[in-house]
Amino acid sequence: MKELTHYINGAHVKGQSGRFADVMNPATGEVQARVPLANSEELAFAVDVAADAQPGWAATNPQRRARVLMKFVALLNRDMDKLAEALSREHGKTFPDAKGDVQRGLEVVEYCIGAPQLLKGEYSDGAGPGIDIYSMRQPLGVSAGITPFNFPAMIPMWMFAPAIACGNAFILKPSERDPSVPVMLAELMEEAGLPKGILQVVNGDKEAVDAILHHPTIQSVGFVGSTPIAEYIYATGCAQGKRVQCFGGAKNHMIIMPDADMDQAADALVGAGYGAAGERCMAISVAVPVGDKTADALIEKLVPRIEKLKVGPYTAGDDVDYGPVVTAAAKANIERLVQTGVDQGAKLVVDGRGFSLQGYENGFFIGPHLFDHVTPDMDIYKTEIFGPVLSTVRAQNYEEALKLAMDHEYGNGTAIFTRDGDAARDFASRVNVGMIGVNVPIPVPLAYHTFGGWKKSVFGDLNQHGPDAFRFYTRTKTVTARWPSGIKDGGEFHFKAMD
Repeated sequence: MKELTHYINGAHVKGQSGRFADVMNPATGEVQARVPLANSEELAFAVDVAADAQPGWAATNPQRRARVLMKFVALLNRDMDKLAEALSREHGKTFPDAKGDVQRGLEVVEYCIGAPQLLKGEYSDGAGPGIDIYSMRQPLGVSAGITPFNFPAMIPMWMFAPAIACGNAFILKPSERDPSVPVMLAELMEEAGLPKGILQVVNGDKEAVDAILHHPTIQSVGFVGSTPIAEYIYATGCAQGKRVQCFGGAKNHMIIMPDADMDQAADALVGAGYGAAGERCMAISVAVPVGDKTADALIEKLVPRIEKLKVGPYTAGDDVDYGPVVTAAAKANIERLVQTGVDQGAKLVVDGRGFSLQGYENGFFIGPHLFDHVTPDMDIYKTEIFGPVLSTVRAQNYEEALKLAMDHEYGNGTAIFTRDGDAARDFASRVNVGMIGVNVPIPVPLAYHTFGGWKKSVFGDLNQHGPDAFRFYTRTKTVTARWPSGIKDGGEFHFKAMD
């Protein structure tokens, strides 16, 4: 059995706790490796290494730090297929989707190459008699990130690239379900010229998470995962005086207006609802057609598209639409929620129950499901299913559709499909959701804008990537300086008003 390692101080380090987690192959249901689960002592050792290395890195000028990221981008492109294959093997997503995972992380690294510009402070010349005032953005010190299984390349890069560009050291605690790619990324960063100890990977479970939250040297913590854990990490980290940003669950609605192009809307829903087996925090899981005529037309378009979806392992080629979900427990939970939807009265229009793939009967594959006549009181509407399940909630008018998105406890992303510019502008202006798509089903902003939801989808006041990342990973220091023009007659004991 292959035994994975931590990556500490530039070296692969075996686990010392004696505890391990199985790393599965989701396509076959077989255990392919064991990953060590760190205890608090192992985490503390990595923190000590990071604290020793960070001052030298912070003293490296931003342009030189940016050159490391430039080289890292080149290495990511060089090893793209290698990274994607390792990602698909542990996560289960298709090979093109795995390459997209790496690519969307790479784009944030490219943005962070602009660190010399993004870290510039402000200067006020002559703010008073002989007085200048200027501000500096300085690194926090040691930062940490706790990342989810569904994007094992992208989300780590969303965190460590800006943190390191700002001059911090970074400790990454990736998901124990697919931990290989994060270690590969750390190796590539050092090949690009990053000093040892600035980026380290410590695998673990709740014990490692709690060690991060309570370690006094760690100044900031980033997290992406479920809302209950996001709430726990945010509350605990803030109580320890850390800067914390946590991104939680989602239930993303797509409103389809009567004037929408139904073929375009149906294609968008199939891609956004079933891509990556629905294991995306930006997946569309609720379709909201406005009017029964619109709903009937949409269902008619959706059914043949969904029934043609090809489900299979990443090794089956690029024409596979989506692969297995990540674990047997995830599969069982999705199947339980589907049955709950049936029991509570939703109409299961496309029934993926009982799906089995020849030769992969033990894999964690789930057929696509489409519900119609879902109501807001049903569990499949309230819960983030995180699987290939699309629910249709019929709205009788635009205001009812808008209210559905606004009343849900999650506010990550939403979209509207329409030809009416006025409806689109009104929707974007009024809806209380963080990321809006207009005829775009998955409105993930590009790297130079920020990513973040509202309501119970986010805890913290700064988003991921874009300008907010450079605010999150730095502190502002303001200096007021006076250089007298000559010898003064003694000291002044009062604050002189500015002229």
